[in-house]
Amino acid sequence: MSAREQRQVASGAGLSTRLVVAEAVRLADRDGADGLSMRRLAAELGLGAMSLYHYVANKDELLDAMIDVVFEEIELPPDDTDWQSAMRRRAVSARQVLARHPWAIGLIESRTSPGPANLRHREAVTACLRRAGFPVLMATHANWVLDSYVYGFALQESSLPFDTADELAELAEDVFLPQLPPDEFPYLNESAAALVAAGYDPAEEFSFGLDLVLAALEPLRDPA
Repeated sequence: MSAREQRQVASGAGLSTRLVVAEAVRLADRDGADGLSMRRLAAELGLGAMSLYHYVANKDELLDAMIDVVFEEIELPPDDTDWQSAMRRRAVSARQVLARHPWAIGLIESRTSPGPANLRHREAVTACLRRAGFPVLMATHANWVLDSYVYGFALQESSLPFDTADELAELAEDVFLPQLPPDEFPYLNESAAALVAAGYDPAEEFSFGLDLVLAALEPLRDPA
């Protein structure tokens, strides 16, 4: 949300459905989707509880619109490159967007009334896979596998007790290693010590796993 839009929200001036949804996304980014209610959103906007329904009919409609904002931020697979590069760019973008909006991970596949950005995104992904030579059923399999990997990684990443490789190294040395007596947990102790020494960055795991998934899918297509 731009500074101008934030001022409009703060003053209640020039409100629109788009600004209401943007404020809902901001609140969910800060406090999670579970903490978002129509009453709380109305209070943040300086509206009476019933006035909010002028902009969105109910919470389901609000969540549909919020998820559509998330899909708007995810890069569509480009059509000027090979399918693996296109899907890699889309997956990297999705991971970045879900890191900004972790509340969306559990909701992104739950909507039964998808918005226009949601539908455009799904059409573009399906088109990329079909044009690459994946039969209809195999394209569906590929889409499920890729989304499961991206969403699962994003969920795991959002719950980690550290944000950087340096923080992980500090946790490993101060918290994890003392819990791993070498005589009882020799392999875990060895792994933890080696990863600290190597400056291991778990963020790099995303590319490693994604490359494996894309390589495994390659033989399943039937290029013309």
